[in-house]
Amino acid sequence: MRRTQLFLPTLKENPAEAQIVSHRLMLRSGMIRQSAAGIYSWLPAGHRVLRKISQIVREEQDATGAQEMLMPTIQSAELWRKSGRYDDYGKEMLRITDRHDREMLFGPTNEELITDIVANEINSYRDLPKNLYHIQWKFRDEVRPRFGVMRGREFLMKDNYSFDLDHESARHSYNKMFVCYLRTFARMGLQAIPMAADTGPIGGDLSHEFIILAETGESEVFCDKALLDLEAPGADIEFESDLQPVIDQWTSYYAATDEKHDADSCPISGEQLVQARGIEVGHIFYFGTKYSEAMGAQVQGSDGKQITLEMGSYGIGVSRLLGAIIEASHDDAGIIWPEAVAPWNIGLINLKVGDGQCDAVCEALYGEARRLGIDILYDDRDERAGGKFADMDLIGLPWQIAVGPRGLKDGIVELKRRSDGERSTLSIDDAKAWIAERAAA
Repeated sequence: MRRTQLFLPTLKENPAEAQIVSHRLMLRSGMIRQSAAGIYSWLPAGHRVLRKISQIVREEQDATGAQEMLMPTIQSAELWRKSGRYDDYGKEMLRITDRHDREMLFGPTNEELITDIVANEINSYRDLPKNLYHIQWKFRDEVRPRFGVMRGREFLMKDNYSFDLDHESARHSYNKMFVCYLRTFARMGLQAIPMAADTGPIGGDLSHEFIILAETGESEVFCDKALLDLEAPGADIEFESDLQPVIDQWTSYYAATDEKHDADSCPISGEQLVQARGIEVGHIFYFGTKYSEAMGAQVQGSDGKQITLEMGSYGIGVSRLLGAIIEASHDDAGIIWPEAVAPWNIGLINLKVGDGQCDAVCEALYGEARRLGIDILYDDRDERAGGKFADMDLIGLPWQIAVGPRGLKDGIVELKRRSDGERSTLSIDDAKAWIAERAAA
């Protein structure tokens, strides 16, 4: 993408309404604009990151055997009355009446709808287990939306739901998502710690929140320091046979949110106990037959008897993840995107637009990157170099290539790594080779 063609309205000053780093930087870097309290339009740069995060989530879900579908944002109130949650959910639910006076709602979650679908379509034990997911917009009418996308009213979420015949199978489905989440967040450059958590309005008696540590986190968390050194399982994990050692390793260390933490009974103390702020980026639940019993989700077993299905649900805040990643990865100059989710992976800066040699070299590098399928942003604006460098740091692309007449006198361009500011010089041929290496990585 050429910068002269891109819709990227950056801001030089911090917006007064933005209270935390991620909100400030998302506004300043032209990723979002507020349309109403807690509701945002996603501009091209922000939308590109949303798509990349969604794709990682999708690939990791698919690897477990989960199947993607799509459910509507508007749901019938009758389904929620059937489960008993319509009146219990509270004012966060946006209730709607259509022109025929039918009571509807903008879905804050989808347990009722997916259970109703399965209850109507699956009748035999032979059709189980099933795990169904979608990536869809949700709405919760927060009393005081704040912190940008971290606590907005409208948000993009991956939610999926497992259906099993018995407790043992349901726990296996839960464990698959536990491990899947570790892998998902690691691919985004995040260290997410699974912590025992309250189940809240979802219900059930087993739940884990996946927390990344950040000073601006909304909740207080406690964990064993040893957890910070664990690595997520790799791509070779076998989800049907290799789960238990991973589960045992991660759950053998103490980790709990403030609702679950009891200072008197905590087994960790002193410097080994990490007390910090954390941001929730995922939440998984096992709740047995809470919804299936209420919604009539049963199948005929091998003995001819009816079996009420065991269920779990699993959520990842896709839009919230953008804010969380920025909170965990930024400096005074701007965002530092991990390569896997960056809107563009390389920023190409022409330091003297109109100079024949600068223009020619930039066009050659830009064309090579595009030919190889690399996401590259070419700053071809006729503006001062300092402003271009500042914008590139603000946007936070992992790599920058600067092309100027001074370097080209010696046949070189400058390469900068955004994460640590390390600079090196490359010949033009070496720069092309480096781009090819990035494409092959």
